[in-house]
Amino acid sequence: MDFYDVVIVGGGHNGLVAATYLAQAGMSTLVLEQQPHTGGAAVSQQVFPGVDARLSRYSYLVSLLPDKIVADLGLSLDLRSRAVASYTPVRRSGRDLGLMVERPEGAATRESFARLTGSDAEYDAWTAFYGAVGELASAIAPTLLEPLQSAAALRSRVDPALWDELVEHPFGESVERRFTDDTVRGVVATDSVIGTFAGLHDPSLIQNRCFLYHLIGNGTGEWRVPVGGMGAVTDALAAAARRAGASLVTNASVTSVEVDGVRGSVTWLGGDGERSVDCSYVLANVAPTTLDTLRGREVSVKPEGSQLKINLLLSRLPALRSGDDPTRAFAGTFHIDEDYTQLETAYRSAAGGTLPAVPPSEVYCHSLTDPSILSPELIASGHHTLTVFGVHFPARLFASDNDSARAEATRRTLAGLESYLAEPLAGCIATDADGNPCIEAKTPYDIEESIGMPGGHIFHGDLQWPWSTDDTTIGRWGTETDTANLLICGSGARRGGAVSGLGGHNAAMTILTR
Repeated sequence: MDFYDVVIVGGGHNGLVAATYLAQAGMSTLVLEQQPHTGGAAVSQQVFPGVDARLSRYSYLVSLLPDKIVADLGLSLDLRSRAVASYTPVRRSGRDLGLMVERPEGAATRESFARLTGSDAEYDAWTAFYGAVGELASAIAPTLLEPLQSAAALRSRVDPALWDELVEHPFGESVERRFTDDTVRGVVATDSVIGTFAGLHDPSLIQNRCFLYHLIGNGTGEWRVPVGGMGAVTDALAAAARRAGASLVTNASVTSVEVDGVRGSVTWLGGDGERSVDCSYVLANVAPTTLDTLRGREVSVKPEGSQLKINLLLSRLPALRSGDDPTRAFAGTFHIDEDYTQLETAYRSAAGGTLPAVPPSEVYCHSLTDPSILSPELIASGHHTLTVFGVHFPARLFASDNDSARAEATRRTLAGLESYLAEPLAGCIATDADGNPCIEAKTPYDIEESIGMPGGHIFHGDLQWPWSTDDTTIGRWGTETDTANLLICGSGARRGGAVSGLGGHNAAMTILTR
């Protein structure tokens, strides 16, 4: 039987980060991935038959990946800033308007706020709030690659009033106190529910944690487009892991993990049948509930994803009722029906088991920032990709009939987009080689089936505060389990979630600093 210092279960981006750090340190490292390719959810794929467009199919943008990891691993990446932060179409008193937030913000952003709200007060509140959040992010971001600190230690470095506002009280209280306009409130609140099913006043504060993770990446919170798509990120990581000497095996479906605190054993099924290896450490780049199953433990409750993902290819960008230039409006995050009251109404509907009548969602047009994901012919003819992230679509809504619920959820979400267009959306959707519209929709169940995320939960479970919440974990890395030589290195680790590499880095450091 072969022996490795470390066996990593799962070849997603975190597993590749961990493998590279460990192999660079001279440890023999094996990565086992059940898919035919590495990358997990961070992949670029040709979704539509006969159409040369490589979409970031499951995960879209990069914010939390620290520059230090990119430098440490020698990654060749082009993470490109979007020209616009966000655009929100609004219909009020018979007028179609658009709230445009530039990157960086300038006079046009202030004017856009004033046209919508009638004064400068709301924009002044916006700049004050995000200025304060930026200071908090600058304090927290460097600690993500360090052993866990206490909440008290971090609180002492920032404005304690802001800490209490964002960490101790439901996020809805902050939004309602600071802002008065329903649309502005919604744009702020959206970052607290992307991938998290919660109301703005949820006492668990999972919405606060989600907001924080969306705003602390590299101390700036900017979400950038990886040139070449998300697959370019994980392709670079796989290349780095191989250069460092790690062994990557695909089409390897792990069936069991055994650990005793000193040694471990991993068994998998591959093209040549069943195989097992012994090792010193096992790193789990899978959801904690999946790891429990691999250890033969009963799983009573699995995570529940809460999003609808729709991928489209357009023959051209549609005109907007507001008259704003679509190449500007779609260049950032395009918010659809995400006013504060709309978010809360949709949440209450979904929590009661009903598809939201007006589902909030947001759209990203990556090809405006990175046309390389399209063939030269598609670029020349004006084609563009759109990826839609539908909010408040928990898995429970699709449990009885996934196909029918998917179709209706997709119809309602695209109808929401079309309501702000000056022309029918159908006339802008490209067709594939078989003459079918280039539309793909994935519910939480579809995501679970495609890439093995339990419940389709993109974070592998509820996000945790990125610091120690009890004295026993201060100084640890947030990757530890109940067995010394078994570590969580994926999104389910503390400080996991999103395409960040944090779980992989911190699991590697757990070993290398012992």
